Amino acid sequence: MSLLAIGTVAFDAIETPFGKTDKILGGAATYIGLAATRFVKNVNVVSVVGGDFPESYLTMMQNRGINTDGIEIKKDEKTFFWSGRYHNDMNTRDTLDTQLNVLESFKPIVPESYKDCEFLMLGNLDPEIQKQVIESLPNRPKLIVADTMNFWMDIKLEALKETIKLVDVLSINDEEARQLSGEYSLVRAAQKIMAMGPKYLIIKKGEHGALLFNQNEVFFAPALPLEEVFDPTGAGDTFAGGFIGYLAQSKDISFGNMKRAIIFGSALASFTVEKFGTERIESLTEEEIDVRVKQFVDLVQFDIELENSL
Repeated sequence: MSLLAIGTVAFDAIETPFGKTDKILGGAATYIGLAATRFVKNVNVVSVVGGDFPESYLTMMQNRGINTDGIEIKKDEKTFFWSGRYHNDMNTRDTLDTQLNVLESFKPIVPESYKDCEFLMLGNLDPEIQKQVIESLPNRPKLIVADTMNFWMDIKLEALKETIKLVDVLSINDEEARQLSGEYSLVRAAQKIMAMGPKYLIIKKGEHGALLFNQNEVFFAPALPLEEVFDPTGAGDTFAGGFIGYLAQSKDISFGNMKRAIIFGSALASFTVEKFGTERIESLTEEEIDVRVKQFVDLVQFDIELENSL
């Protein structure tokens, strides 16, 4: 089994109703990798950072099973930086600052030892870069999962559609699904988007859970009600990493197993929001994950007698 993740490794500065941080570790590939290594022993990550990126962060990632050989270090440049402020409902946020830095000229270099991967996770990046990565691989992976956002729908829609044709699973939120499809109904939106190429579509609904669509099947996974959502940053990427990590571990990409993967991804994401940045996901134990997954199962499990209910 080999899992390759492409995405950002970055600095974030976050402000929520619960507090604020200076520069801390962030980036899609960081969260994806930390989540996926809960299921697979080694996750190959391709990204880029600047000379200001602490060695201690790379060491932490390596210690948790992330192979950082594919993280390019441009010593004379600075690491990608994003700063944002969340509103009281924690579902909306304002971007305060974005500094692309090394990301401005990022062209992923996939090491030869990474190329023959069975599972590929494309974090939120320029769709042209995502497409280049897919086309650079000698063999098509068993499963390609891609994440994207409304920013690319606004400025590179046609390029995004070309990339979408090549992936098996597309992961977006409800607002993005409506924008990409032009449909308000998420069921109709899903049908339109899957007609663009993906066999499966995940629509994330934040604190309201996630939907998984196949041609004739739909699965809904709830979000676990939490007392406090401390910092939602990285929750979607953690979800994606848990999802593909679980599938890679089991090597089963059936719809039935994807339903299980959605639950495990949701469980990991529910931990991420409990602390700022990667702090919570870094320190998770298997026992904590098992307990949280059981909470998800208990949330929707019930018995009903249909014969006498009508």
